[in-house]
Amino acid sequence: MQSDYYLVEKDGPIATVWLNRPEKKNAMNPAAWVDSVGVFKELDEDPEVRVIIVAGKGKDFCAGIDLFEIIGLLPELLDPEQKGGVKWPLLGKLMMMQDGLTIIERIRKPVIAAVQGKCIGGGLDLICACDIRLATEDATFSLKEAAVGMVADMGVLQRLPLIVGQGIAREMAYTAKFIDAPRALKVNLVNEVFPDVDALLEGARALATEITEAAPIAVQASKDVLNAAITSKIDEGLKYVAAISGNIVPSNDLMEAVTAMGEKRAPKFTGT
Repeated sequence: MQSDYYLVEKDGPIATVWLNRPEKKNAMNPAAWVDSVGVFKELDEDPEVRVIIVAGKGKDFCAGIDLFEIIGLLPELLDPEQKGGVKWPLLGKLMMMQDGLTIIERIRKPVIAAVQGKCIGGGLDLICACDIRLATEDATFSLKEAAVGMVADMGVLQRLPLIVGQGIAREMAYTAKFIDAPRALKVNLVNEVFPDVDALLEGARALATEITEAAPIAVQASKDVLNAAITSKIDEGLKYVAAISGNIVPSNDLMEAVTAMGEKRAPKFTGT
């Protein structure tokens, strides 16, 4: 499948899905959400592929949602007339975007995230939908939405607590601060830390190779069983957070965040 955001490379039983917008630090434009279902479904249905690695081109894994471009997909965010005719299609679009990451969690094949540099907002959403996360020593992670006047509505609030626990997840959600790779390893956000990108990709491929040497049906069945314990709660949470997110936008704080970003200054939030 051709995509304006993803680049897929296959090498035997291992496929690599690259976030391929390095000039924008792989910020997630509309194609990141719209194309992902097709990309991952195609790999899931490919009988030659047994493991998928998700990695980012360039210095950073992902700078999060591209707020300026995402307005093209979600113009309702800026509509001052927030009546039912605006909120209802917005809810559907938010759930469609959620599906763009949920597909990573629900496909049969294991997915390994290889993270370098910054992993912010939507990037953290994405890696939390993966089965396993690896990182470089310079990697940093931020659940950034509170810093831009939004609630994280793409699944991280449902998945992150299952990975790091409630306390760490709430700390990250409430402060929007960055945590570095050593702390990410300590709180189980990542499985292993590597000195640089080359070592990271080599480590990801080595782990992927180990997985390919196991019986594929057993591996896929194991993922299915592990998912069975969590997916119903995640699905309920995704519907709830989409409704909450639709209710709190637009806000003066969101407008201030967008304005401050364009002016390259710190936002001044008022809680309105």
